Amino acid sequence: MHDLATYTGLFIAALLAATLVPAQSESVLTALLLAGRQETVLLVAVASAGNVLGSVINWLLGLAVERYRDRKWFPASPNRLKRAQAHYQRFGYWSLLLAWVPIIGDPLTLVAGIMREPLWRFLLLVSIGKVGRYVAIVAGLGFLA
Repeated sequence: MHDLATYTGLFIAALLAATLVPAQSESVLTALLLAGRQETVLLVAVASAGNVLGSVINWLLGLAVERYRDRKWFPASPNRLKRAQAHYQRFGYWSLLLAWVPIIGDPLTLVAGIMREPLWRFLLLVSIGKVGRYVAIVAGLGFLA
C-alpha cells in the first residue's frame, strides 16, 4: 500500500507540475530516488506519465480557448495570445521538445492546443522532452546503471 501511495503522489505532483498550476515534480522524484525504496525505471515512468498527462490537459484547454478568449476573466490579453501564437508558428511543432522547460513549457503546451496541433505529434514530441528530462535527472544523480 505504501508503494501505491508513493507512486500516486509522484504522479499527481508530476501532473500538477505540467499544468498551469505552480508545482514541481523534480524534487519529489529526487527525494524518492534518494530514499531508494522504489524502482528507478518505475519512478521515471510514473513521473513521465503524470507530466505528459498534465500537458495534455493544457492542450485540451488550448482547444477550448477560442470559446472564452473575449471574456473579461480570461487570463491573457488578445495581444499576448496573438504573440504566443506567432512564436509557436515561428518555431513550429519542434518547440514542443521544450515543453519540460520551466516557465515556457506549460504555456507552450496550451498554445499547441490553440494552434490545433495534432494530438499524436503533440504526444510524441512532449513525451520525448519530458521523459528525457527525467532520465537526465536520474543520470545526474547517478542512478543509471
